[in-house]
Amino acid sequence: MNKLATQTSPYLLQHADNPVDWMPWGDEALQLARDQDKPILLSIGYSACHWCHVMAHESFEDDATAKMMNRLFINIKVDREERPDLDKIYQHAHSMLTNRPGGWPLTVFLTPHDHMPIFAGTYFPRTPRHGLPAFTQLLENLAHTYETRKHDIEQQSDSIRDVFRQIAAQGDTPADHLGSMPLDVARNQIEQQFDSRFGGYSSAPKFPHPAIIQRALKHWARTVKSGNPDSRILHTALFSLERMCSGGLFDHLGGGFCRYSTDEQWMIPHFEKMLYDNGPLLWLTTQAWCISDDINYRDAATETADWIVREMQSEAGGYYSALDADSEGEEGKFYIWDPKTVAAQVDNDEYLMLARRFGLDRPANFEGRWHLHAYRSYQQLAEEFDRTDTAVRDALQAARNKLLQAREQRIHPGLDDKILTAWNGLMIRGMAYAGRQFGSTAYIDSAAQAADYIHAQLWRHKRLLATARNGHAHLNAYLDDYAFVISGIIELLQARWESKWLHWAQQLADALIEQFEDERNGGFFFTSHDHEQLIQRTKTYSDDATPSGNGIAAESLLALGYLLAEPRYIDAAERCLKAAWTSINQAAVSHCSLLEALDASLEPPKIIILRGSADELASWLQTATGAFLPHTYIFAIAEDNELPPSLAEKSMSNHALAYVCEGMQCSPPISSRRVWDELIEDNKAVLDPAR
Repeated sequence: MNKLATQTSPYLLQHADNPVDWMPWGDEALQLARDQDKPILLSIGYSACHWCHVMAHESFEDDATAKMMNRLFINIKVDREERPDLDKIYQHAHSMLTNRPGGWPLTVFLTPHDHMPIFAGTYFPRTPRHGLPAFTQLLENLAHTYETRKHDIEQQSDSIRDVFRQIAAQGDTPADHLGSMPLDVARNQIEQQFDSRFGGYSSAPKFPHPAIIQRALKHWARTVKSGNPDSRILHTALFSLERMCSGGLFDHLGGGFCRYSTDEQWMIPHFEKMLYDNGPLLWLTTQAWCISDDINYRDAATETADWIVREMQSEAGGYYSALDADSEGEEGKFYIWDPKTVAAQVDNDEYLMLARRFGLDRPANFEGRWHLHAYRSYQQLAEEFDRTDTAVRDALQAARNKLLQAREQRIHPGLDDKILTAWNGLMIRGMAYAGRQFGSTAYIDSAAQAADYIHAQLWRHKRLLATARNGHAHLNAYLDDYAFVISGIIELLQARWESKWLHWAQQLADALIEQFEDERNGGFFFTSHDHEQLIQRTKTYSDDATPSGNGIAAESLLALGYLLAEPRYIDAAERCLKAAWTSINQAAVSHCSLLEALDASLEPPKIIILRGSADELASWLQTATGAFLPHTYIFAIAEDNELPPSLAEKSMSNHALAYVCEGMQCSPPISSRRVWDELIEDNKAVLDPAR
């Protein structure tokens, strides 16, 4: 066993018995590189990464390759999910050195004294192919380069440092004011990028892009309010979600979404399931149901939530990180079928429906086997089989349950059971929102248990830690950890008020501003002021696979600021937007999370405080259940304990009261149930305004 054996990351533990002398990133490994003047071979990946597994089997488990690695380099393994700070820096370095996007596994060779990149790539094969050298050839060449061309390496390092400085300097001139133009620019860019045939916003490979879908829904909701609904931008969002939900990206037996589609039709996914995708997609499919009342979105949302509770939540409450793409050494083996096997599990009528619905009567679509992808709608099947939609749904549900039970007997993909704070924040938000919109106490309980876990295990001395596994929590948290958890807590407070969560959200917001804000220019760095010093301190504004930490931070601070009448939070959010203004205007559609904050800054949301007995509040909340209210926060408070002044002054009465505020202005409280119902009806956005 090498020095990865004591780590919490399942990815690092996968490599603990490699013959490579792997070490985790830390003082010991970095000092050893300096003492021996050996370049560092930095390998970054994650546990559910298919090509990471391939490179491990081909090279890191091979004795001869390992012997060469150990002789020539100090070898460091990093889990990109535990150390996104390192991953962001060296992915960026890879892009600068190769003029190509990066990915995983990421392979970077570093200087031993200042950790600057010498060379970067991703997957390298055991033998030369695909235009790539053999990994052992690369090792020999890089070691030789380090020994013979140190002056060239120093010049390259200086050039990279200059680029890093230029990037940092781009935020040195914050904007004087904010305007709405980027909202309209993004709207047009979304429509331009939309695939009108298959949905989504790119060609293959297709990623879900939840931040873009959210921006489209919110933009449409604004146009509904103005009396001129933008049906075209709504179509891009709903159609994209519908194609994802019906396609092979979605697990039609167990629920949940895979990482991305390898084709333009959302048919064959990369089979890993990531928590950070499923939290936002649960949130979005629930919104799509609220808007359209289409049961297909409801099914996708509830089946995803049920899968999370069933398979992805620990007994202690935190949510696990991911399911692997592979099982038994093959990608997708757990999920694929053949018609004969399916027919053996269901009766004849069920099989005929399954075959028509999921293409079992068509040619195989995945390496000679069948991956379930919906070709026919329930309505089409009802016509074809001369049954009602409900009868078709019931029959298919019974058949899917049988297939799920059969699939459960297979060897499951590997589970990455570490608890990541940021990703838990995304799932807390999704689960709490689904819980209140579907009236599910089980989903709200799930979100509350995850929040309590993060508070109990990953909140130390008024600071967050980034990850935990088997009772061991560690690593200084990042911007995303704070921003995403605050966002999740705000959603949870709307599903079930507990003053302890509001108090914690305030502490998180204070720590975020104190530890991450760029005090000179505004905006938030990815790492805290007391974080380990690396070759670059990043401050990114654009969305990635996850939403922008700056965007979620700004939107959450605005919501807290208006809820608590706390100008400090509002001012910090506006400083962030002004700092990001140049970046936003260069590529509006890449900054959709920040555009949500911009929208809320230009037109503050409604903050509604409901006061009264628990029974009365539950009755009043029924009016808002299932309503799409994207610019409205509703907090139902039946308790009087530990409320801050801005909420305590909205006092209880002997009957329910609704206090409605916009920005810093509040209206007289509403005591009439009829007026309350009219308020919700006037503010919700639906496909049919007369509904």
